Amino acid sequence: MASHDFRDLMAYKFGFELAMSIFEITKNFPAAERFSLTDQIRRSSRSVCACIGEAYRKRRYPAHFVSKVSDADMENCETQVWLEFSFACKYITAELYENLNSQSQTIGRLLSFMINNPDKFSNLKHG
Repeated sequence: MASHDFRDLMAYKFGFELAMSIFEITKNFPAAERFSLTDQIRRSSRSVCACIGEAYRKRRYPAHFVSKVSDADMENCETQVWLEFSFACKYITAELYENLNSQSQTIGRLLSFMINNPDKFSNLKHG
Protein backbone atom coordinates (compact mmCIF):
# COMPACT_ATOMS: atom_id res chain seq x y z
CA MET A 1 0.00 0.00 0.00
CA ALA A 2 2.12 2.85 -1.31
CA SER A 3 0.05 5.92 -0.49
CA HIS A 4 1.87 9.20 -0.05
CA ASP A 5 -1.15 11.39 0.55
CA PHE A 6 -4.49 10.94 2.27
CA ARG A 7 -6.17 11.72 -1.06
CA ASP A 8 -4.77 8.42 -2.38
CA LEU A 9 -6.73 6.38 0.16
CA MET A 10 -9.76 4.59 -1.29
CA ALA A 11 -11.89 5.54 1.72
CA TYR A 12 -11.09 9.21 1.07
CA LYS A 13 -11.76 8.97 -2.67
CA PHE A 14 -15.10 7.21 -2.16
CA GLY A 15 -16.00 9.53 0.72
CA PHE A 16 -15.28 12.62 -1.37
CA GLU A 17 -17.34 11.27 -4.24
CA LEU A 18 -20.29 10.54 -1.93
CA ALA A 19 -20.05 13.97 -0.26
CA MET A 20 -20.10 15.69 -3.65
CA SER A 21 -23.09 13.61 -4.79
CA ILE A 22 -24.91 14.57 -1.61
CA PHE A 23 -24.03 18.23 -2.15
CA GLU A 24 -25.54 18.16 -5.64
CA ILE A 25 -28.65 16.24 -4.59
CA THR A 26 -29.36 18.44 -1.58
CA LYS A 27 -29.47 21.52 -3.80
CA ASN A 28 -33.00 20.31 -4.63
CA PHE A 29 -34.11 19.78 -1.02
CA PRO A 30 -36.81 22.18 0.23
CA ALA A 31 -35.66 25.55 1.55
CA ALA A 32 -37.30 24.65 4.88
CA GLU A 33 -34.61 21.96 5.31
CA ARG A 34 -31.67 24.30 4.69
CA PHE A 35 -30.72 24.68 8.36
CA SER A 36 -31.57 21.15 9.38
CA LEU A 37 -31.40 18.10 7.13
CA THR A 38 -29.46 19.74 4.27
CA ASP A 39 -26.78 21.19 6.53
CA GLN A 40 -26.56 18.04 8.63
CA ILE A 41 -26.09 15.58 5.77
CA ARG A 42 -23.60 17.85 4.02
CA ARG A 43 -21.62 18.30 7.22
CA SER A 44 -21.52 14.61 8.16
CA SER A 45 -20.59 13.45 4.66
CA ARG A 46 -17.79 16.02 4.42
CA SER A 47 -16.57 15.19 7.92
CA VAL A 48 -15.80 11.64 6.78
CA CYS A 49 -13.11 13.06 4.50
CA ALA A 50 -11.87 15.57 7.06
CA CYS A 51 -11.43 12.83 9.67
CA ILE A 52 -9.57 10.62 7.19
CA GLY A 53 -7.18 13.49 6.46
CA GLU A 54 -6.61 14.04 10.17
CA ALA A 55 -6.12 10.31 10.74
CA TYR A 56 -3.54 10.13 7.99
CA ARG A 57 -1.47 12.80 9.68
CA LYS A 58 -1.67 10.83 12.95
CA ARG A 59 -0.72 7.50 11.35
CA ARG A 60 2.58 7.22 13.18
CA TYR A 61 0.55 6.98 16.40
CA PRO A 62 -1.74 3.93 15.96
CA ALA A 63 -4.13 4.80 18.80
CA HIS A 64 -4.63 8.34 17.46
CA PHE A 65 -5.01 7.00 13.92
CA VAL A 66 -7.67 4.50 14.99
CA SER A 67 -9.49 7.19 16.99
CA LYS A 68 -9.69 9.56 14.01
CA VAL A 69 -10.73 6.79 11.60
CA SER A 70 -13.36 5.79 14.15
CA ASP A 71 -14.62 9.39 14.03
CA ALA A 72 -14.82 9.09 10.23
CA ASP A 73 -16.83 5.88 10.65
CA MET A 74 -19.18 7.64 13.07
CA GLU A 75 -19.73 10.49 10.59
CA ASN A 76 -20.34 7.96 7.82
CA CYS A 77 -22.99 6.25 9.96
CA GLU A 78 -24.59 9.63 10.65
CA THR A 79 -24.71 10.24 6.89
CA GLN A 80 -26.62 6.96 6.52
CA VAL A 81 -29.17 8.17 9.07
CA TRP A 82 -29.67 11.44 7.16
CA LEU A 83 -30.01 9.50 3.91
CA GLU A 84 -32.76 7.45 5.53
CA PHE A 85 -34.56 10.63 6.60
CA SER A 86 -34.13 12.05 3.10
CA PHE A 87 -35.81 8.98 1.65
CA ALA A 88 -38.56 8.89 4.30
CA CYS A 89 -39.35 12.56 3.60
CA LYS A 90 -39.54 11.71 -0.12
CA TYR A 91 -36.68 14.05 -1.06
CA ILE A 92 -34.87 11.20 -2.84
CA THR A 93 -36.10 8.12 -4.69
CA ALA A 94 -35.73 4.58 -3.43
CA GLU A 95 -33.19 3.91 -6.19
CA LEU A 96 -31.09 6.94 -5.24
CA TYR A 97 -31.32 6.06 -1.55
CA GLU A 98 -30.13 2.50 -2.24
CA ASN A 99 -27.26 3.76 -4.39
CA LEU A 100 -26.03 6.36 -1.89
CA ASN A 101 -26.49 4.03 1.08
CA SER A 102 -24.53 1.31 -0.73
CA GLN A 103 -21.70 3.78 -1.36
CA SER A 104 -21.72 4.69 2.32
CA GLN A 105 -21.62 1.03 3.34
CA THR A 106 -18.58 0.50 1.09
CA ILE A 107 -16.88 3.44 2.79
CA GLY A 108 -17.74 1.87 6.15
CA ARG A 109 -16.06 -1.39 5.15
CA LEU A 110 -12.92 0.50 4.08
CA LEU A 111 -12.88 2.43 7.34
CA SER A 112 -13.30 -0.79 9.32
CA PHE A 113 -10.29 -2.24 7.50
CA MET A 114 -8.28 0.84 8.47
CA ILE A 115 -9.40 0.59 12.11
CA ASN A 116 -8.55 -3.11 12.27
CA ASN A 117 -5.20 -2.76 10.45
CA PRO A 118 -3.56 0.48 11.58
CA ASP A 119 -0.11 -1.08 11.06
CA LYS A 120 -0.72 -1.15 7.30
CA PHE A 121 -0.97 2.65 7.39
CA SER A 122 1.59 3.59 10.06
CA ASN A 123 4.47 2.31 7.93
CA LEU A 124 3.68 4.69 5.09
CA LYS A 125 6.09 7.50 4.31
CA HIS A 126 5.55 10.28 6.83
CA GLY A 127 5.28 13.71 5.30
